[in-house]
Amino acid sequence: MLKIERVMDKIIDAVGYISGVLLVVMIFNVAYDVLMRYAFHNSSIVMQEMEWHLFAVIILFGTGYALRHDGHVRVDFLYTNFSYKTKALVNIFGTVLFLIPLALLIAYGSWDFVLDAYTSGEISEDPGGLTHRWIIKGMIPLAFIFLIFCSINYIISNINIYRGFES
Repeated sequence: MLKIERVMDKIIDAVGYISGVLLVVMIFNVAYDVLMRYAFHNSSIVMQEMEWHLFAVIILFGTGYALRHDGHVRVDFLYTNFSYKTKALVNIFGTVLFLIPLALLIAYGSWDFVLDAYTSGEISEDPGGLTHRWIIKGMIPLAFIFLIFCSINYIISNINIYRGFES
């Protein structure tokens, strides 16, 4: 199981790296937009919309990366005092009972949302905005499928911790 965990870790870290690159792209996008707006009194709807598109992708896919690196939010006032085995059990059951069902619900529930945007040819409501709105909406189910993948990795990792093997 350690080998499976390591392979999954590499995939999750690759997605995290891509998210980091997108963050740098977003920073340059925002800097360009601010410079154009305040220095040259010229603004682009496309650049403004690209900011929130990039931000959405970073946040959506960053959740799985945060889970892998245990950077997610939890109620620590009890958890901190637990033994490693108890923490592993809490993580396993919490992931199975809460995280995976919610991620499945959102991934499944958002599919019609994406399909509707695709079939209707949805575009930005702003003149000169981005077209193909379904692409950004399509990131929602993909990101939650990725989160399920990360959840499985998290479960495997905690099983390894419970068994006394750390990756």
